[in-house]
Amino acid sequence: MIGKQNKKPANRLAAAWRGGVPDHAIALGWSPFGKQLAVAAVSGPVVVFDATTGKELFTLPGHGFGTTAVAYHPSDDDTLATAGQDGKARIWSTLMGDVRHTFEGGSAWVERLAWSRDGSILATAAGKKVRLWNTKTGEQLREYADHGGTVADLAWRPGTNLLAVAAYGAVSIYDPAEPAAVRKYEWKGSALKLAWAPNGAMLAHGNQDSSVHFWYADSGQELHMSGYPSKVTAVDWDFTSRFLATGGGDAVCVWDCAGKGPAGSQPNMLTGHSTVTAVGWQRRGFLLASGDDGGRLMLWQPANRTPLIGGATFEGTEITAVAWSPDDKLLAAGSGAGAVGVFKLT
Repeated sequence: MIGKQNKKPANRLAAAWRGGVPDHAIALGWSPFGKQLAVAAVSGPVVVFDATTGKELFTLPGHGFGTTAVAYHPSDDDTLATAGQDGKARIWSTLMGDVRHTFEGGSAWVERLAWSRDGSILATAAGKKVRLWNTKTGEQLREYADHGGTVADLAWRPGTNLLAVAAYGAVSIYDPAEPAAVRKYEWKGSALKLAWAPNGAMLAHGNQDSSVHFWYADSGQELHMSGYPSKVTAVDWDFTSRFLATGGGDAVCVWDCAGKGPAGSQPNMLTGHSTVTAVGWQRRGFLLASGDDGGRLMLWQPANRTPLIGGATFEGTEITAVAWSPDDKLLAAGSGAGAVGVFKLT
């Protein structure tokens, strides 16, 4: 139970273990049952840690010239996808440490990847190209026509087999059974990061022009929230689909999307950061973690407008990513210096 805040708030994040990768931790991800944590270094190596002890299980070579993304299969702790600056995506066994499939992205860098909800399809984005792959056979299922600009992000709509693809001018929606987009949300701007509400009703994206854009998925109604101090690359929904947390400045901005939605409302501003670089809600809980370019990791309970209830620090470097374990008991964070920290709630 959280009581009245003292002058010095109680630290409710205790270190479980610390580790590291060779350099800038560009991406991290938990295995679906929480047994492993994979962390990619921007130079290429991907370190797979035992999530309980922090022991390094494998260092996968990743990708020549650099790794850009990692993502575990949604229901298999032994299957990890990675993407990189060698123009390829790969699927690895994290128990054996070997490659199962290698996919050609179609451009110099594969920057984004996303598993379908059942793990049977892996979507990859490289330059203007999006390709879909059968994850069992390694067969290419689709290559869609080039987008109007570099594909910034991919995200499957929860509960469906529909893929959202963000590029300049539109978010396109694809059904793997169809050869072309089945819908487009047209918008004259550059989306950077997509986030579906867990109930699939709304799609939000942070943008290059220091704004956040909302779409009601079925009706196509849109909302635009501007005025952020910088571009918005950190966006995440809580599990109820009510609250959207965003970065883009020195405060975490939390929009309440209940009822009539965020239109005409004022967000909850959670202050105390320098520049917010990462946000992440618990998967089935009400706590929100955020990190900044000064290495400060904070813990909030914004639904109750509770102030800061905990924190930790990575000295002299920015926090690049945060992610809660599947059971919401552990919080992982990576840093620009390659430090990795896993914290437990106390």
